[in-house]
Amino acid sequence: MTAGGPEGQPPRPAGQLLDVLGLAFGLAGSVGGTIGAGILRTPGLVAAQLPSAPLVLGAWLLGGLYALLGAVCIAELAASLPRAGGWYVYAERAFGRRSGALVGTTDWLAHCIGLAWVATTAGELLAAVLPQLSELPWLGTDHHATAGRLLALLILALFSAIQLLGVRAGGASQELLSLAKAAAFLGLVLLCFLLPTPFSPEQQPIWSWPQQLSLSHLPVAGVLALQAVITTYDGWASPVYFAEEFSDPDRDLPRSLIGGVLAVVGLYLLINLALLHVLPLQLLAHASIPAADAARALLGPRGGQVITAVALVALLGLINTVVMAAPRILYGLGRDGLLPGGIAAVNPGGTPVPALLITTGSAALLVLVGSFERLLGMGAFLYVGLPLVGVAALLQLRRREPELARPFLCWGYPLTPLLVGGVSLAFLLASLRSDTTNSLLAAGLVAAGSLPVLLRPAPSPQASGESGSDA
Repeated sequence: MTAGGPEGQPPRPAGQLLDVLGLAFGLAGSVGGTIGAGILRTPGLVAAQLPSAPLVLGAWLLGGLYALLGAVCIAELAASLPRAGGWYVYAERAFGRRSGALVGTTDWLAHCIGLAWVATTAGELLAAVLPQLSELPWLGTDHHATAGRLLALLILALFSAIQLLGVRAGGASQELLSLAKAAAFLGLVLLCFLLPTPFSPEQQPIWSWPQQLSLSHLPVAGVLALQAVITTYDGWASPVYFAEEFSDPDRDLPRSLIGGVLAVVGLYLLINLALLHVLPLQLLAHASIPAADAARALLGPRGGQVITAVALVALLGLINTVVMAAPRILYGLGRDGLLPGGIAAVNPGGTPVPALLITTGSAALLVLVGSFERLLGMGAFLYVGLPLVGVAALLQLRRREPELARPFLCWGYPLTPLLVGGVSLAFLLASLRSDTTNSLLAAGLVAAGSLPVLLRPAPSPQASGESGSDA
């Protein structure tokens, strides 16, 4: 039995990933991996720092530019090295086996932490929508929290079952959920512009310069706002985890990365314009969930239900992306001999089943632990470092392997990767300084998780393919 291969190439043998994905999935993966419930909350954080519409929109544009330049850099690597494993692939090729092991472990751990938190949040929202579940006596004293955890586990099980059906089912669900997510947010935007706002124009002088913001404080306020914005753009690199499964990676991977970022930037700007249209800046700046305040202002009590539905759609699309992506990291590590080879086993549908079960099982354990404050602080530090790894790999491979086939070339090289790397390094150092404890714990967790990988014997060239010298 064989699996389909690109046109003009022999089909792949059974037991390998299937190269059946295209541009539609790539765009859906980028949008699905980026847009979560954070965009419902972050506009208030940005407006609190920059209480002026032009400054708010400027911050979202700058954050989008950073993500776009990062996508341009990684598009070269993804098209040149279309292999499963995410950031690990580039670190291993550029810096060697040990560096690849560290990066792969870091990436997978960050995915598991994020998956557990998002599933728990979705479970809590569902528990609020279905209050009768919280009234079941066998749930214990903290009915709502227990019901939320059980629903989170059911969500993980549901999306794992979808992935077990194969990559085509997983890809179709991703495209459907990303389309539903975009439609939900666009529907929210339309409501903001079409329904009459309860606030008078005199209450919304959004285009004037705020008197309370001085030029001397603008740089600090701008940095704080950009930190929130760039965090909300996290996830734009999701297509790289499926690089080996695109039928035409040379063309579709760059288009997926760049097109996905542009789609997200456009949607984020529309959402912020809609919120600025409905809410006075003072209310926007003090709102914990501005979209909920805007919906309640337009629809009354039903507004909260609308935002809950939008948040659920956003979270479910994100869960599907992570449940698909994270097992590909373990698959790449296992296939290349950095983990036991059984982890890389693939079912006929193209799903790495052991890697999937390990990933969702680990996330389920974190859901049961139930305390995410420290884990999220650790995960944030891990995520910040990954784009920096990609940029460093791009620079290293350009220097050491100039003959490497590059179907797509990074625009503005070397200025673009240097700029993206500088911003990523600044955010990494800022994270280390502002949250030293969690950052050091994250580094220790990565070291402990990588130790079994580093102690394994070096894989044969046939198992690992070409890679850089050990670092």
